[in-house]
Amino acid sequence: MLGGEIGFGRGPQAPFAADSASSRGRLYAELPSPTRTEFQRDRDRIIHSTAFRRLKEKTQVFLHDEGDHYRTRLTHTIEVAQIARALARALKLDEDLAEALALAHDLGHPPFGHAGERSLDRAMSAYGGFDHNAQSLRVVTHLERRYPRFDGLNLTWETLEGLVKHNGPLVGRGSQPDTLSAGDLPFAIAEYARNNDLWLWSYAGVEAQAAAIADDIAYDAHDIDDGLRAGLLNIDSFAEVGLTGDLLREIRDEFPGLDRQRQAFELVRRLITTMIEDVIAESISRLGVLAPKSADDVRRAGRPVVGFSAAMAANDLEIKAFLTANVYRHRKVMSVMERAEEVVDCLFTRYWEAPASLPEEWRSAVDSDDAARGRRIADFLAGMTDRYALAEFERLFGKKAAIN
Repeated sequence: MLGGEIGFGRGPQAPFAADSASSRGRLYAELPSPTRTEFQRDRDRIIHSTAFRRLKEKTQVFLHDEGDHYRTRLTHTIEVAQIARALARALKLDEDLAEALALAHDLGHPPFGHAGERSLDRAMSAYGGFDHNAQSLRVVTHLERRYPRFDGLNLTWETLEGLVKHNGPLVGRGSQPDTLSAGDLPFAIAEYARNNDLWLWSYAGVEAQAAAIADDIAYDAHDIDDGLRAGLLNIDSFAEVGLTGDLLREIRDEFPGLDRQRQAFELVRRLITTMIEDVIAESISRLGVLAPKSADDVRRAGRPVVGFSAAMAANDLEIKAFLTANVYRHRKVMSVMERAEEVVDCLFTRYWEAPASLPEEWRSAVDSDDAARGRRIADFLAGMTDRYALAEFERLFGKKAAIN
């Protein structure tokens, strides 16, 4: 089904993989590159974007100044890209498209992780809300301004549809792009869909599905690592958590007396490997049943073709529940994130009440209707790094924000 045995080389692509040579193209036509495929160009534009560089100082779970070894949005993104490429290679997909989608998936995240997102969603509740996935689309189609002939990065249709449908279809099959509104979809997606039909009713292509599950795998693994490093978790506690318990017993049987730090590293390594191998086996099985002849056959399948087996999906949920209870909702993390949320609340309110507080280049549209004003402020705030948000708070309020 996949065109031969799974291997380590970069051989022929499967018939259901995205084909750069027959891409649906870009919103603004461009001459092809003589040295790169269309999806390689997308990947390169994402890497060279301003929004990508800002990920290095945006919170994953722990703030940037809590330690040099905790994940940031940038290091998380790089880990997702590595896993997405591994899956794409094993399944004979277009690796460059899978990598581009992984690299772009968090470009719309505001400062302070989901705390910043909650704050902006509240502030924008009357104007379409705020969603980091939709904001990623807005970044690559509107907010990046590097090229003389268009706003955004002018990415291919395949990259944009994969970015938007990160978690599956967004509307029913019969929905038409010109009838969609912010009531049906996040604002940025509804706005863009009127100009470019991204098949919001379908599942994404197989490369996007690989990037999405790579995100899940990376989250599980690195949040275990960071939680242990922060002292919120104890390696022994994983003995009672299904899959991690099995892996920990294997490690201790194979390496008796191994120090706890190396046990932790080996646990994370084996967890990633086990999950990737499960996804590959399960996806090959699903693809074998579906027998898709094209990328569009995958989109029309009515269910994901890349995913965990039922047993691994249950393990994934158990790990996420454990991390939610012991890391994400730990009193230390919650306390810091609540204060970070207040910082974003205060900044939004100040910019709304005193638009002159915004940098000059961001003041356009703030004197028009309230929705346009709110969206402009949300765009500015969402682009901030943690460090810049804290500096802005100090500039506007004359005191440092008490985050830690």
